[in-house]
Amino acid sequence: MYLVVAVTARTSLGVGACAALGVATAAGLYALAATAGGSVLVPLLEPAVVPLRRASALVLVALAVRGAVTAVGRYRKRQEAGGEAERGGFGPGRACPAFPGVTLTNPMTVVCFAALVLGGGSAVRAGTAEQTVFAAAASAGRHLLLAGGGALLGRALTGARGRPATALVSGALITGLTGHLPASAA
Repeated sequence: MYLVVAVTARTSLGVGACAALGVATAAGLYALAATAGGSVLVPLLEPAVVPLRRASALVLVALAVRGAVTAVGRYRKRQEAGGEAERGGFGPGRACPAFPGVTLTNPMTVVCFAALVLGGGSAVRAGTAEQTVFAAAASAGRHLLLAGGGALLGRALTGARGRPATALVSGALITGLTGHLPASAA
């Protein structure tokens, strides 16, 4: 998520949009695997739904806290080192294939999708195709919005102070949105 903003801020909206759509492609693949596998696992796990939802909420909150702590730690290291080095350019041709690969191999993404499958469940049951399309479209929308934010806010979000601030806001948002999982388990 942060990489889309950072790449857009350092390059252009076009590069950021390619990166965002690459991430959405990977999210769609994970959503397909999660919903297809989840639909097989849900009946088997029905007796353990309440503890699994609570565990899923804890995993998501732990990931949010980890992201925030990591960002603050990196900020402090950069401050102690006296600044940060700039990286080279990144074009659309490189962003499109690179970002699905980065997303698919990101352990945080794997854990998030697993936690959401096990912690999910709502009154509305959509099919695998609908859930996959929804997840990919939601990811595309979110990441294109992030790319737009990166283009608009540029250095303010990706500078030394902006990184930990956006990580803290992101962590708070994940934690807040995760709040419904234990409540829906009761």
